[in-house]
Amino acid sequence: VILKGGKEAVHSCQALITAIRSGLEQAGLNPDAVQLLTTREETRALLALDGYIDLIIPRGSNSFVQFVQDNTRIPVLGHADGICHLYVDTAADIEKTVSIAIDAKVGYPSACNAIETLLVHQAIAPQFLPVAAQALRQQGVELRGDSATQAIVSNIIPATEEDWATEYSDLVLSIKVVESLTEAITHINTYGSRHTDAIATEDLQAAETFRNQVNAAGVYHNCSTRFADGFRYGFGAEVGISTQTMPPRGPVGLEGLVTYKYHLIGDGHVVATYSGANAKPFTHRDLL
Repeated sequence: VILKGGKEAVHSCQALITAIRSGLEQAGLNPDAVQLLTTREETRALLALDGYIDLIIPRGSNSFVQFVQDNTRIPVLGHADGICHLYVDTAADIEKTVSIAIDAKVGYPSACNAIETLLVHQAIAPQFLPVAAQALRQQGVELRGDSATQAIVSNIIPATEEDWATEYSDLVLSIKVVESLTEAITHINTYGSRHTDAIATEDLQAAETFRNQVNAAGVYHNCSTRFADGFRYGFGAEVGISTQTMPPRGPVGLEGLVTYKYHLIGDGHVVATYSGANAKPFTHRDLL
């Protein structure tokens, strides 16, 4: 295992490696099985070792993850962006939804599972937005909205096309009023990062449609996107988050990194026995 921490935490990383190696040695294992990289030159050299390294899991800034993905032939498990959405459906419970929005934006705004865009159905926008805007502003959130939002919420910064594709990682939230559930889903699939997106609604059919049609590793109904976390999923320590379509997808624990191989034990068995006119059938049943 090769580890690389941030330059601002190099001394802490070295102390952790010392402790890990001590534990390995006490367990009768080779302490050199864990290595620590401390310089950019070492990192660049690692990215070229595709003949020796099976997987890279970059954790850090958007630019760092993108750099790793663009400069190696080694498989990369990770995500460059965390553009998460909360869609407020026409049948949303306003009090419940405001609480969800506050948690999803304010609790840890720089986290990759914090929401960056709030989508609101036009039928509920006049009732929901004034309440939500007041609550968010009380928490220090800067709001940016489209023209429909500006018509409902006063003193709001106009949102631009760039806002829909921006991971703020800060107390900033863009708001867009949509005409339908379909428009909300289209917006998310266009601008989202396939990380985690949520719908707030008491309409179970709308929730099911949202969960089935939004292309993301996590799709939630009536709960905060901040639940997208390996520990909260019960995976133990989270080693990475993947927004790719192939598994593992979403928060990944140690079990998600375990692959498999097939053991076949025979006694002279050959494929020819299972083909032709008098073919022996496959039973496909558990013999253990």
